[in-house]
Amino acid sequence: MKYTVTILRFNPEQDEKPHQERYSIEAQEGWTVLDALNEIKWYRDGSLSYRRSCRHGICGSCAMTIDGVNRLACETQLATLKSEFVVEPLRHLRVIKDLIVDMEPIYTKLLEIKPYFIEKGPPPSDHERLQSPEENKKLDGLYECIICGSCTSSCPSFWADGEYLGPHAFLKVNRFVADSRDEGKAERLKLVDNRHGLWRCHTIFNCVEACPKSLNPTKAISALKRALVGGQF
Repeated sequence: MKYTVTILRFNPEQDEKPHQERYSIEAQEGWTVLDALNEIKWYRDGSLSYRRSCRHGICGSCAMTIDGVNRLACETQLATLKSEFVVEPLRHLRVIKDLIVDMEPIYTKLLEIKPYFIEKGPPPSDHERLQSPEENKKLDGLYECIICGSCTSSCPSFWADGEYLGPHAFLKVNRFVADSRDEGKAERLKLVDNRHGLWRCHTIFNCVEACPKSLNPTKAISALKRALVGGQF
């Protein structure tokens, strides 16, 4: 099937502002948007720039805005799109070149919430840190985030507030708050209890729609708010 792919191009070393370029391709059955981009770069225009790595929806490198929706290019089948579609970089992140954006704000906000296991005492000497199957089940839907940035770049609160932590960070906070073995709950909740944290979320659900792993950051944010209000930590 033939497709017309319109790509928002921008090279800050040459261009004054972004511009659209159109490419016509003939796709094979089963192709994804990433396959289409590879076809364009390898055989039509080698100057096109984008990130990609695993091709299996694990690394999050190829997150971009496809027909107005944040998705992974490697998972988005051309068969689900119209014969003419638009590909843009993730919104509200600085464009380095074409579809490559600066992910530093995503990573910086993640580091602020201490995304690692915290234990106050010495580790057990004779066994692993034990957890029941029931306790482990509480982490489902919280640890699978691939930090692609799709949720946060789709969030109006992130667009309006450069200091906003973002749904990806809140999901990671809840992953540790819900972990029965972690002892850093109180300090992490304190980090998100401010005007640039949990209370900036307006429950718009853009993050839920944008997540390529079908996770629910809004649910995680609500759980953290209940923990703060109820003192359940």
